Amino acid sequence: MKQQSQVQGPTVPLDVESYPVAPEGLDLEQVHVYVRHGERTPVRVRMSDPPASIPADWQMCNTAKSFHETVAGYSLTVDDGLWYKKLVENRHGKTAEGLCLLGELTDIGKQSTYAFGAALRSLYIDRLKFLPQKLEDERLTYFRSTNIARTIESLQHIVHGVYPPSACGPDTIPSIIIRNGIDENLVSNTLACKRLAILEVQFAQAAVAAWNSRLEPLDKKVSKYIGGNPLRLDGTPRASGILDTVRSAAAHGFKVPQEFSDDNVIDLIEAAVTAEWFDIKSEEGRRLGMGRLLADVSEKMHHKAQLNSKNPTKLLVHTTHDSTLAALLCTFDVFDDKWPPFTSSVTLELFRKRTPPSQQTNLQRALSSVWRPRDEHYVRMRYKNKNMVLPMCAAEGKHLAGSPEFCTLEAFRRRVVELTPRDWAGECVPRT
Repeated sequence: MKQQSQVQGPTVPLDVESYPVAPEGLDLEQVHVYVRHGERTPVRVRMSDPPASIPADWQMCNTAKSFHETVAGYSLTVDDGLWYKKLVENRHGKTAEGLCLLGELTDIGKQSTYAFGAALRSLYIDRLKFLPQKLEDERLTYFRSTNIARTIESLQHIVHGVYPPSACGPDTIPSIIIRNGIDENLVSNTLACKRLAILEVQFAQAAVAAWNSRLEPLDKKVSKYIGGNPLRLDGTPRASGILDTVRSAAAHGFKVPQEFSDDNVIDLIEAAVTAEWFDIKSEEGRRLGMGRLLADVSEKMHHKAQLNSKNPTKLLVHTTHDSTLAALLCTFDVFDDKWPPFTSSVTLELFRKRTPPSQQTNLQRALSSVWRPRDEHYVRMRYKNKNMVLPMCAAEGKHLAGSPEFCTLEAFRRRVVELTPRDWAGECVPRT
């Protein structure tokens, strides 16, 4: 059996030391980061009765007592603006210091997202010198979150790690950008796209048909912890909810039933749940789910490649959800079928390869005063501190020779065009 600490799944902090520097001749131009929020409480109360006895109320949100404490280094700050203290009241009408809401970013989640931001600073500012030590021009960065409290708070802490107030110019305050839910593309937006909602139900139904019978042998081990109910993807509680509760509890040091420390149990549940939530194989599902987001990335990279230094934006950080990371990876056929851990991230890096004078033709050199050869650009995708070799870039000419993880920007953009809905509203209308 695994140790208790392993039930939460692998945690993958951003590894600065092992980051592979690009081959000679490639210059980093722009970095897009998509990071899951930090550790949180479960989104519903489950398994709180004996014998599981996972607490219904979690007193792990002490640093959220005030807005200032949340973002200002966990120290009391007084100013002339609004001042308040937040208290959570449970279902019995009782309050307690540090009591969390369901689905709330906890103290541990705040610490891990701050650490992620500090690691970004250590990598892209201290080690690579990609960004300046002090932020004087806000246009260098772009910080955006979904409109969910835990992702917004996660981004606040990440920003504080990348560019704390002491590392910002006197007139520079980083902005955190949020969109209305109907306009959101950082998630597979079933609110705005009814056709996508229908597809996701169909994917889930297919997973139920494929996996419920395989989960049945686990009933004798785990049913006693869920009110005697069978463990099923569409059960009560759902298998995804059980996995969420167990992973969240273990991440915060709560004891969970030893059966969930068994590889044969937790791995099977995870496989079934990831199939239900993330197994999006159809081109239509990928287009409607991640197409608009990838179109955004592609256009920003293209703009950067065309304008170079005239486009100042270098680091773009987005806080989002496990479903987004999995969907991005699945869309490019590199998903590992494991639930994305808290504070895990997908990174897309844009590199420029200059054409050295030795490789220029005589005519090019003669015209160098009025004509500059077109630079080559490459995209590298990273997840869990590993380079992702994208199948769409496997063919010769679609990646940097000898380095298949560096996809040509042209090949990347060509695939994104295929994934981009031409008529988003029209494609989202349910079919009759």
